[in-house]
Amino acid sequence: MSDIRSEIRLLLAGFGGQGILFAGKVVAYAGLIEDRELSWLPSYGPEMRGGTANCSVTLASSPIGSPLVTEPDVLVAMNRPSLEKYAPIVRPGGVIVYDSSLIDTMPVRDDVQIYDVPATGITSEQDLGGLANVLMVGKLWRETQFCAEDTLTAALEKAIPARKAHLLEPNLRALKLGKSYV
Repeated sequence: MSDIRSEIRLLLAGFGGQGILFAGKVVAYAGLIEDRELSWLPSYGPEMRGGTANCSVTLASSPIGSPLVTEPDVLVAMNRPSLEKYAPIVRPGGVIVYDSSLIDTMPVRDDVQIYDVPATGITSEQDLGGLANVLMVGKLWRETQFCAEDTLTAALEKAIPARKAHLLEPNLRALKLGKSYV
C-alpha cells in the first residue's frame, strides 16, 4: 500500500441507509483538519433507502488528479454485492474491511489484508443500532492509521450537525468499539 501519510485512496460501499456517505464524510473531515488535499465523491442509486451507495475518498499530501478511486488502497464493504464488486479492484497490499454480520462470504485474495468485522451485530448488541458505519470507520483507522487519533474524534464531532448533537455520545462509543476491535 502507498504511504498512508502521503496518500490513501478509499472506497466505502454498501446499501443506501447504512451511513456510507456519512462514514466517508468523517474520513474527509479528518483530511481537512490535518490540512491535507482531499477528494470526497459520493455516489448513490435513485432509491432513497436500499439502493446502492458508495463513497470515494482520497487523502493526499499533494494535489489529487481525479476524484475517482478506480484502484482503492482500502475497501470498506457493508454488503455482499459491494464486496463482490469492489474486492477485485483493491490494490495488491491493500486492505479490505467488511461487515461479516451482513456478508456471509469472505473475499478470496492473498495479496491484501482482510478484516471481517461483525459491525452490525456488535452495534445491535451494544444498543448502538444504525452505527455500524461508524464502528467500521474506527476499525479502518485501527488498521490504516489514516490520521492522528485525536483528529478522528474531531472529524466525527464535526460531521455530526448541531441539531443532532445528542447523537455524538453513541457515535463516539461506536467509534471506540471499532478502534478496539481485534
